[in-house]
Amino acid sequence: MFSFSSPQTLHFGRGQSGQIATLAKNFGDTVLLVHGANPQRAAWLIDACKINGLTTKTLRCANEPSLPDINDALTALGGFRPHVVIALGGGSVIDFAKALAALIPCNGPAILYLDIVGDGRRLEHPPIPMIAVPTTAGTGAEATKNAVITVPEHKIKVSLRDARMIPQIAIIDAGLMQGAPKSVTLAAGLDAVTQVIEPYLSVKANPMTDAICRAAIPAGLHALRAVVENETPDAWDAMAWVSTCGGMALANAGLGAVHGFAGVIGGRTNAPHGAICGALLPAVLNAHLDKAQEHTDIYARLYWVMAQIDTHFAPGHKGRGLEMLGRWSKEHGLRGLHALGVAKDDYAPIATAAAQSSSMKGNPFLLSHADLMQILQSAS
Repeated sequence: MFSFSSPQTLHFGRGQSGQIATLAKNFGDTVLLVHGANPQRAAWLIDACKINGLTTKTLRCANEPSLPDINDALTALGGFRPHVVIALGGGSVIDFAKALAALIPCNGPAILYLDIVGDGRRLEHPPIPMIAVPTTAGTGAEATKNAVITVPEHKIKVSLRDARMIPQIAIIDAGLMQGAPKSVTLAAGLDAVTQVIEPYLSVKANPMTDAICRAAIPAGLHALRAVVENETPDAWDAMAWVSTCGGMALANAGLGAVHGFAGVIGGRTNAPHGAICGALLPAVLNAHLDKAQEHTDIYARLYWVMAQIDTHFAPGHKGRGLEMLGRWSKEHGLRGLHALGVAKDDYAPIATAAAQSSSMKGNPFLLSHADLMQILQSAS
C-alpha cells in the first residue's frame, strides 16, 4: 500500500518555457514572479507576462532562503496576494517561492509552520497555485512538497512542509540550464544523483519510486560525467529529467543519511547543498556496505547501485566505483567537508543534530553516533 504525489502537469523539453505566461493567465491576472540574483535573466519572462496582460510583481532571491528573508519578503509584499506564483531559478529560488505561496494566505508567523524549530503547524489555507521553472538540474524542487529554509539563529536548515505545496505546473526546459559555472553544474548534478539513489535505498521506497529510480540512477551517472566534461545538449536533457525524477522520488520515499547531514552542515556553513551531498555520498554508501547483510532486499538494492557506479566510473574494475567517483569529483573541483567549512570540533554536534533530522528517518540502517562521526571523517 502506498501513495504517490507529483505536479498536476509537467511540461518537459526544450522550448516548453515559451508557454509560461499563457499557462499563468489560466489562474488569473496577477503574478508574483520570484527569480534569482540577476533580474536580467528573468527579463524575457517579465516581458512575456506583460504582453499577456498580467500584472506582475517581482522578488529577487540571491541566496538560499532563510527565515529572515521570508519574513522580509512577506512584509515587502504588503498584503499583495497574486493569483499565481512563478519561480524561475534554481532550487533556492523555487523553495523561496514555494514558501511564499504557502505563507501568504496564512495569518501566523512563518516560524510556527516550520519543523524542528517551530510547531510544524499545518497550513490553514491552501497555498497559492504555483508554476516552477528550474534553471539548474539538481534539486528537483519543482516536484517536491517542501521548502528548505535556513534558520540562522539555530544554525540549521529545516522544512516548511505540506502535500499541497507541490507546484501545480512544472516546466522542465534544459535550454534554461546550460551555461552555468562548472562548480554549479557539478554540485547540482551530484545532488540529482544522490536524490535518486537515496529514495531507492530508503525504508519508505515503493513500487512507483523504485521504477523511477531504477531508470534514473544509471541515466544520472552517465549524464553527470557528460554535463561536467562535455556539456552536450543530450546530456543536459538527461540530467534535467533525472533531477525531476529525484524530486518525485524523494517527495514520496524520503531520503537518507546524506541529506540528514546536509541540512545540518548547510545551516552551519552556508556551503552549497549539492557540494555537501557530493562530498558525503561515497562515505555514506561505504557505511551502508559495512552494515548490509547478504540475502536481504537492501543488500540487493545497495549492490545494484554499486554496480551502476562501477559501470560509469570504474569500468572493468569491480568494486572501485565509489573510490573513482570521489576521485573524479575532486578532479573537477569538488571540495571535502573540511574545505567547505566543517572543522573537526564540529563533528560531534553535527552528528547529534543529523541523527534527529527528518531525512534520517528514511535511512536503511540505524547509524550510531560513532558511525556518523566516521562518515564525517571520511568525507572531510
